[in-house]
Amino acid sequence: MLSIFDAERPINRRRLLSIGSLGLGGLSLASLLAARAQAKSSQSLVTGKSVIFLFQQGGPSQFETFDPKVEAPSGIRTVTDVIQTNLPGVTFGETMSKLAGLADKLTVVRSFQTNNGGHNIRPIVGPDSLETNIGSHYARIAGATQPASGMPTNAVLFPQAVCPDVTKGRARGDLSATGSYGSGFSPFTPGGKGDLQQDMKLNLPRERFFNDRRELLSQLDRLNRRVDASGQLQTMDELQQQAYQLLLGGGVAEALDLSNEDPAVVEKYDTSRLLPSHNWERAARGKRGYYSGNAKSVGKLLLLARRLCEAGCGFVTIHAGYDGVWDMHADGNNLNMTDGMQAVGRPFDHAVATFIEDIEARGLQDKIMLVACGEMGRTPRVNSRGGRDHWSRLAPLLIYGGGTKGGQVIGQSTRDGAEPARDNLTPKNLIATIMHTLFDYNALRIMPGLPSEVAQVSGESPIPGLF
Repeated sequence: MLSIFDAERPINRRRLLSIGSLGLGGLSLASLLAARAQAKSSQSLVTGKSVIFLFQQGGPSQFETFDPKVEAPSGIRTVTDVIQTNLPGVTFGETMSKLAGLADKLTVVRSFQTNNGGHNIRPIVGPDSLETNIGSHYARIAGATQPASGMPTNAVLFPQAVCPDVTKGRARGDLSATGSYGSGFSPFTPGGKGDLQQDMKLNLPRERFFNDRRELLSQLDRLNRRVDASGQLQTMDELQQQAYQLLLGGGVAEALDLSNEDPAVVEKYDTSRLLPSHNWERAARGKRGYYSGNAKSVGKLLLLARRLCEAGCGFVTIHAGYDGVWDMHADGNNLNMTDGMQAVGRPFDHAVATFIEDIEARGLQDKIMLVACGEMGRTPRVNSRGGRDHWSRLAPLLIYGGGTKGGQVIGQSTRDGAEPARDNLTPKNLIATIMHTLFDYNALRIMPGLPSEVAQVSGESPIPGLF
């Protein structure tokens, strides 16, 4: 355990050496660094691309996002207004106004069904992923860390990674699940409950930790200099030294520190200006504080994910549903569709649109793929309270970047928005699309000793027409 105290205190050798065994996803940092040579042998299989999975916990509505039904019968038709996109004849729900102007850059799938009507974390972790985080399949082949930098290849971001003071939500399942692979391929989870956070305790007063990032960084730098001056670092073996440097000055710390980002870019990503009204927070008693927490964090989570990908992370899961804020039953615990799309849809629209503009400006549109969907969609019929309930047979899906063509609408739903009218696609197709983006599939399928789990999730047909 690494501890930093307010007063100047020498670090004893026992405490210093414990740095070398800090757990990262159940595997020690020294062990991960020792495995770099093995990981190098897999580098020819990876494409160098990254995937960010923006998970909309709660189940977004297809009607009010990317598949409006303005001509459907009363009680089914889209309850909000719609907006014309920059693609002829294609409309989105009105809260997707910024994305409507970027429709030529992205792809929406209107025939995607999750085959799941319950709250869980499918398709990231579920039967179609073999009860394994998709990123752990990637890490199993690419290695748990990047050989050159030690950057974790698989990460999960919760709101606390960028806003430590917001109400703590939860995922409806274990996003760190690794199935048969073991905990060594568990995602890195900054700001959450990952093993790294449990092992590395920063013993600073709360107000200094949260309110004075500069002082915290100064303490880390002072510790670094003190250890180096004492000569104790020389007593550590090479792998422990690398682990120490990774934690206190390597690429991980650099990527996680948003103060290193251009302030103008941080400002663009900031969705806190779109905080929901107090009336909405009171109307949904079961999620009080969650709507505002979602609005505060979703933009900066995408920014942090982009920074991690630039630094070498291959798969980043963002838990953006914040305990199911996309769940719009209008039942006292959840908002109705109209208020819910204002509270949740507008921050999502702003965050994703800013991300796309940022990626385009940086020329990374072929390097980073964004996937956005939830665990289900919403019922065709609006309930008596103005909400929509759980629905397994159709759900919205947005895909951007990673070398995709953009400007596409794939598939078609029935007139009532209940199910695919053609080109039925499932999580198996989505997971295969992700795996084919991350790997050179032709090289992967002839890899000696290819894990059967990787072969299974990669062997389905990717979404047609994307590339």
